[in-house]
Amino acid sequence: MRVELENIHKHYGSVRANDGVDLSVQGGEIHGILGENGAGKSTLMKVLSGYIRKTAGTITVDGRQVEFRSPGKASECGIGMLYQDPLDFLNLSVLDNFMLGQVSGLKNEREYYRRKLLPLSTHFNFNLDPNSPVSRLTIGERQQLEILRLLSIGIKVLILDEPTTGISEIQKQTLFAALKQLAREGKSVLLISHKLEDTQVLCNRVTVLRRGKVTGHMEAPFDTRQLLDQMFDQLPTPPSRLKASPGDTILSMSDVVSTGGRTGLQKCNILVRKGEVVGLAGLEGSGQGVFLRVASGMSRPKSGIVEVDGRSMIGKSHREFKDAGVTFVPTSRLEEGLVPGLDITEHFALNARKTRFFVRWSNALSAAKEKIEMFRISGRPRSPVQSLSGGNQQRLLLSFLPEAPRLLLLENPTRGLDVESAHWVWRHLQTYTARNTSIVFSSAELDEIVMVADRILVFFDGKIVKDVRAEDTDSRELGRAIAGEI
Repeated sequence: MRVELENIHKHYGSVRANDGVDLSVQGGEIHGILGENGAGKSTLMKVLSGYIRKTAGTITVDGRQVEFRSPGKASECGIGMLYQDPLDFLNLSVLDNFMLGQVSGLKNEREYYRRKLLPLSTHFNFNLDPNSPVSRLTIGERQQLEILRLLSIGIKVLILDEPTTGISEIQKQTLFAALKQLAREGKSVLLISHKLEDTQVLCNRVTVLRRGKVTGHMEAPFDTRQLLDQMFDQLPTPPSRLKASPGDTILSMSDVVSTGGRTGLQKCNILVRKGEVVGLAGLEGSGQGVFLRVASGMSRPKSGIVEVDGRSMIGKSHREFKDAGVTFVPTSRLEEGLVPGLDITEHFALNARKTRFFVRWSNALSAAKEKIEMFRISGRPRSPVQSLSGGNQQRLLLSFLPEAPRLLLLENPTRGLDVESAHWVWRHLQTYTARNTSIVFSSAELDEIVMVADRILVFFDGKIVKDVRAEDTDSRELGRAIAGEI
């Protein structure tokens, strides 16, 4: 199956997300789509998958010009996309999600699809339990389920948006093996990524985008320096760890037990001191997400003691935690952090202090303009937040932070961001530690944790199994620790 995109344009007002992009995809290849955040990668693939309508240009499939008005129309032509946040239903089972969009016409549909799912899962070494609730799956397992569902409905061109973000190393290797198997079977894979190491391992060809335009096409083996030059105007410089001088205790937890995730928290004990940066390492679902929610008042522990600045916070609401100086930034930008359908100005209106029942729209507009410039957000005051790239959504979230919080809790703050955007985020966060704000963050990127944290806590099976200074460890040692090899 051959797919051609010619002179693709996608405009949002005066913003040209795609500006005359040409791309060809051959059967049996893994084709990387590289670029920094906001380069137009996801927009281009959403055009190809029918999720959004192009402004201009042509798409041909096996020489026939097509017009995709919906993802359903694209899937009828054999094109499907796995989004960065899987589009599944957490309250349904694996089998129920697998059946979505499929109609067999048979009397016993569930048994038919069970027999279809199991061998397909085994073929790619996914080993999914049809009866398991999707809410118990990791991000990596949810990706596996969506891949199987797309293949089941006849997808021949599979698009993946930053699929290695937030998954374990074992799941990453399983995913890579499955994608290589698909290519051997004649299917095409389009991989949206900013991770050069993933591209080097997987891709036969790459197309690089910058500011909506193609800056280069390249075939393997790839020259890393050349790819970086095509992705960025200037090569990004990493932030350096700031030497902390920890002060008084800001956050204290003693014997905290809580439910949630796959493991909950089991007898968690921790002290966080003023001005230090604490990184949380662990496989997804090992307890670090539950910890952040308990520490921010988003969920309440079953037992134990939680104190902020020596004051007991047991039974306190999330609002009371905020009033105590604790700010939480979740990983799911469009699910928990921002409101899809609202624009940037409307978000500043929501975030502003109200005067009785009225919103001062002039103040919200002024704040939006000021923060767009200050945080270098690629958008306009009336840009819908869902039209922003992941990096710009994260910058917008950070623009809402109070000026001097006591404690910042961040869940995967650079998830899905290119290296330049990730470095910008940390340079900005370090301005808070310079003002004695404490930061606790989780990340699936062990190199990132070692680079910016003062102290690292390793979670395994709901417990903190290692507490180590960042300068006394490395990503390899952490990798063994998060797998339980202490």
